[in-house]
Amino acid sequence: MTSFIDRRLNSKGKSTVNRQRFINRYKKQIKKAVSDAVTHRSVTDVDKGEKISIPTRDISEPTFHHGNGGARERVHPGNDKFARGDQIERPPSGQGQGAGQGEASNSGEGQDDFVFQISKDEYLELLFEDLELPNLQNNRLNKLVEYQVYRAGFTNDGVPANINIVRSLRSSLARRTAMTSSKKAKLKTLEEELSQLENTPGSQAERILALKEEIADLKQRIKKVPFIDTFDLRYNNFAKREVPSSQAVMFCLMDVSGSMDQATKDMAKRFYILLYLFLTRTYKNLEVVYIRHHTQAKEVDEHEFFYSQETGGTIVSSALKLMHEIQKKRYPESEWNIYAAQASDGDNWADDSPSCHELLEKQLLPVVRYFSYIEITNRAHQTLWREYEDLQKSHNNIAVQHIKQEQDIYPVFRELFKKQAV
Repeated sequence: MTSFIDRRLNSKGKSTVNRQRFINRYKKQIKKAVSDAVTHRSVTDVDKGEKISIPTRDISEPTFHHGNGGARERVHPGNDKFARGDQIERPPSGQGQGAGQGEASNSGEGQDDFVFQISKDEYLELLFEDLELPNLQNNRLNKLVEYQVYRAGFTNDGVPANINIVRSLRSSLARRTAMTSSKKAKLKTLEEELSQLENTPGSQAERILALKEEIADLKQRIKKVPFIDTFDLRYNNFAKREVPSSQAVMFCLMDVSGSMDQATKDMAKRFYILLYLFLTRTYKNLEVVYIRHHTQAKEVDEHEFFYSQETGGTIVSSALKLMHEIQKKRYPESEWNIYAAQASDGDNWADDSPSCHELLEKQLLPVVRYFSYIEITNRAHQTLWREYEDLQKSHNNIAVQHIKQEQDIYPVFRELFKKQAV
């Protein structure tokens, strides 16, 4: 099959089809560049567009040319070394045409890799492709339903405030025209006949009197037709349509104890930003609750969540208790889709980990759609990880993952939110 590429110059926005075809063709290279960008770009630029570089060899296009057909013999000048049938040895490594990196040329010309810019929407679409929110089917059953009023034509009955004057007068004119047109035509004929008789000497007086009585009767009957009738009234019709509005709240719980250094907090921040961007593409109404904890938990704003220097010991259950209190007070599970993401290095008091297990099992997991726990550490797992793993075996709305370095963030995120097999 032959593909023709449209290279004509188009006005702004007219090359969208070609652009999408190009992105689909080189999606593998683009997705690799996107996943690399998540790891290497700054946290504040995670949701922006990206420059994609594709090797020139990967964008070669087919060309039309004449093939070598038939039997032909060629004599190449300058050959004083080989005879017909000799086998030419492969040049030693590092020598000959094409050795080395890049696209060198003895003519002083070459080609760089092809670089192009993808927009923010294209970037996020590729970033979250093939991902979905777990338990979304259950979520759809609990959506809030709002009603939006919209114009739906006209109706014959309604309240006076909704009367459409133009439509009513138009209907009135049509009705009066239909009811009086024949009478007015007859009236015109009688008036012409009366005028002719009155202007003719010796006309019959009885006929003139009869015409006058008939004309007066017709005028009276025409006059009795009401200018506007209740039948003429037209009202603006307003109807309601269901507008499903799903709203969600995301709880971000971060351990800020002394064992969590700045590099570990930065990795947690990257994960939270990915989760936030992913949820905003699903829900129009999204609220985020930030909770920091060491020995005590506190609800904070975004800036304090990521940049506060406060630290201390570690009691993870304090964050879970505060989350439960906030959820009960402000986000009832019947009206909100509740998600939670917890990041920690797993360093917790041994006697507090069973309390975390109990809080999650009895109070939080029954109301959340999905609870994700990421442990960011290079050390061996401790009691908190084992308690969460035990919950994962018996509940399908909790997932635990391990992050060792920045390169693990995006693969772990995709593993947490990959599409489930139906």
